[in-house]
Amino acid sequence: MKSISILYIKSLIKAKNFTISSTCFLKFYILRSYFYFFIINNGFVIAKLTSCCPFESHPAPTYPLEIIDLLSKKTVFFFPALDTENIQNVSLDYLLKNGIEHVLMFSLLISILETCSKSDIEIENGFLSEYDFIYAVNKQTEYKCKPGYITADGKTSGSITCLQSGWSAQPSCIKSCDMPVFENAKTKSNSTWFKLNDKLNYECFVGYENKFKRSKGSIVCENDGWSAMPSCYERECRIPKMEKYLVADPKKEKYKVGDVLKFSCRPGLIRVGPDSVQCYHFGWSPKLPICKDQVQSCGHPPELLNGKVKGVKKEVYGHSEIVEYSCDPRLLIKGPNKIQCVDGEWTTMPICIEEERTCGDIPELEHGYAQPAAPPHHHGDSVVFNCTETFTMIGHSSITCVSGTWSQLPQCIATDQLEKCGAPRSIAHEGSQLDRNEFVHNFNISYKCRGKQEYEYSICINGRWDPEPTCTKVELDSCPPPPQIPNAHIMTTTVKYKDGEKVSILCQENYLTQQTEEIVCKDGRWQSIPRCVEKIPCSQPPDINHGTIEYSRFSEERKEAIESRVHEHGSKLNYICEDGYRLSGEGAVTCHMGKWSSPPLCVGLPCGPPPLIRDGAVSRQLDSYQYGEEVTYDCSEGFGIDGPAFIKCVGGKWSTAPECIRTDCFNLPRVGIAILTGQRKDSYSSGEQLTYKCPPHYQLNGSNTVTCINGKWIGEPTCIDNSCVNPPRVKNATIISRQMVKYQSGERVRYECNKPFEIFGEVEVMCLNGTWTEPPQCKDSTGKCGPPPPIDNGDITSFPLPAYAPYSSVEYQCQSLYQLQGNKKITCRNGQWSEPPKCLNACVISEEIMENKNIMFKWIGKQKLYSPSGSMVEFKCKYGYRPTPSKPFRTMCNDGKLEYPMCTRSYG
Repeated sequence: MKSISILYIKSLIKAKNFTISSTCFLKFYILRSYFYFFIINNGFVIAKLTSCCPFESHPAPTYPLEIIDLLSKKTVFFFPALDTENIQNVSLDYLLKNGIEHVLMFSLLISILETCSKSDIEIENGFLSEYDFIYAVNKQTEYKCKPGYITADGKTSGSITCLQSGWSAQPSCIKSCDMPVFENAKTKSNSTWFKLNDKLNYECFVGYENKFKRSKGSIVCENDGWSAMPSCYERECRIPKMEKYLVADPKKEKYKVGDVLKFSCRPGLIRVGPDSVQCYHFGWSPKLPICKDQVQSCGHPPELLNGKVKGVKKEVYGHSEIVEYSCDPRLLIKGPNKIQCVDGEWTTMPICIEEERTCGDIPELEHGYAQPAAPPHHHGDSVVFNCTETFTMIGHSSITCVSGTWSQLPQCIATDQLEKCGAPRSIAHEGSQLDRNEFVHNFNISYKCRGKQEYEYSICINGRWDPEPTCTKVELDSCPPPPQIPNAHIMTTTVKYKDGEKVSILCQENYLTQQTEEIVCKDGRWQSIPRCVEKIPCSQPPDINHGTIEYSRFSEERKEAIESRVHEHGSKLNYICEDGYRLSGEGAVTCHMGKWSSPPLCVGLPCGPPPLIRDGAVSRQLDSYQYGEEVTYDCSEGFGIDGPAFIKCVGGKWSTAPECIRTDCFNLPRVGIAILTGQRKDSYSSGEQLTYKCPPHYQLNGSNTVTCINGKWIGEPTCIDNSCVNPPRVKNATIISRQMVKYQSGERVRYECNKPFEIFGEVEVMCLNGTWTEPPQCKDSTGKCGPPPPIDNGDITSFPLPAYAPYSSVEYQCQSLYQLQGNKKITCRNGQWSEPPKCLNACVISEEIMENKNIMFKWIGKQKLYSPSGSMVEFKCKYGYRPTPSKPFRTMCNDGKLEYPMCTRSYG
């Protein structure tokens, strides 16, 4: 709504007694302000006095205007719709001469306030936190969201600003969920809040699962909060079904992940299968044993492709005997490296695969050396080190390449700095060898624990015993046979493993080992159980600027695969650059679980010196320029650049160099009949101007100058004949002026009507820049009309004439917010004008009447206090009121009149 504040009001006066000083008594310069003297007679604006005070020029205010006292917020005056430009500017003398005795004169300094109302905005799931009703332009106010709701940027409050066009935006508060509390689970999301319908993924801790028996899950932010809580529960294994002769220990109803269950057979029976199994997230593994009364032996162990049996082969192997394998050099063993004879059959064989990962340069050993060898070093390759003189080696003298990584380096310690070992303590032993206090490096000892027959051995290594002498050995638990991991190669075995031993896992084709490739026996249980997850292919590889995939290195079959939409996990594609560019970074990308590694960049090659041009040179001459660098050319005096003045280094080559061309002009331009005003010369420098004029009776069209720019004339003065010929013929009229062949601009021709015809319009026509003005008409005066009839709140669209010829027409238009009814055009016939239209009044909707009748606008966005005639207005009852069977709640404005419905208070 546009509102104004009254700053100054003059009281009721009598015009004939009123005098105004010629001195300006008010002088204000306020942004978007209007200063008017409005003359009010009987409540209507009839005129406005011309202000004597200077003020800034601003567009006129839009009517109707409602004057609101900003303190009481009540309407104190209302200006109806009017066109201030068509209100006559009058003086005090005019008022006195016309006998207007009583006028109410307002001296108003009107400051248009583009205000915003609190009722103009409705915040879904929120509210304005301030209590003001009206807000000025550029005023910022805060709104808050209800509990459980947030702004679009995740905050509990926001701000909006009152602009000249209204509120800055329609804010809203959306449903939100905070980060939930995780129970035995975690998430990769870093968000602290979530919108409605947002999904949050979570993953259970190792050994835990959700209520759907899965290690991963997701929850959704809904209207009532999260769809579920991200809770995970410890995985369990039930007591397995066993044959009746098998005894389990310990025997429980439920077992946790990692628990080991041991087995034995009843007396007289032999166990066939593992002596223990372990509970994993996928269940018990390996399979349970059975009990038999007799078992069979095995023959020769099977041959291992690219491998061999350790030790001496036998003809016959008894039940439960074990054979160990090793792979050929550069090959890696996958699966259990031991097989066992189980009731006449050997357990699953391992696999020897080629290890593609190699080791780089041999690491340097301080104070030591090795026989040099160039990389790559393959899996299983060993390197022997030696220490320099006066240094002694600590640790193994050789290192081995294992799956792309070198084993631990030894140390070379200065011989005179080697530490001694103290006497072993807290061992109950027999013999005199340990009766000394110190032992030098590399000293070997042997001792026998009390009650034992065997000797134990230890060696002093730089101040430490290896192994530590002790008579209280702790027997470490062995692990059950390694598990059969889902989607891994079959490795059914019954062999137990010692603490610290490892087994390498090999996943099935199209599956990938996740986390680790080895399981470790520790504290009687297998640790770090990997997963075999399905490989995810990649889509098309990323494009790079100035580069493409190198197809020439692949076969046709490979090319088809590259051009397809899918690339297998592990695929590697090489890039090549365009001419003038080189690769920066790794020249290939690799597909890993659906994602390509970072692609390389094609970097432009540098350029040599820029090319030479005739009559010009570069501003900065160097021997070499980097990719993207630019140089600028300057031309010699009298020459100018033709084309861009700079060139750029792109891919080892310079872009096209410009030319230096002469900039003088030698011949005068062709300008028709225009006349040169200055001295003519043989040549003109670039930038020099020539001035032209037109001969008599000609008018200049466009600029009167031309300019020499780089050897070309710019500009084209044109002389146009502005005279007129042949005055327009008027029927029933005679030209009484002196007639000529040609008339200059401004000359006139007068007409006289033949009797008995009468002239309508101007008696003269004028030659105006080659065109005659509108001629008069000579017609029979019978049936002519006077000025068209005036209408309330409207006027004709053309300048009024004292008389109109028969059949002449004029059009009407209404003032703002008034509705035209009838034909807008009237015609003069037989001396009478046809019926003029009407301008129907707009309806001014009274807030006071609405308050008394307990009603309000139905639509918040359509609160129209002023409605044109014929428009519809809809009301509804205020809260706590109900309609009465009076007038309809959807009513039409009819020529300023509107029927209001009625509501009464509802009870109960």
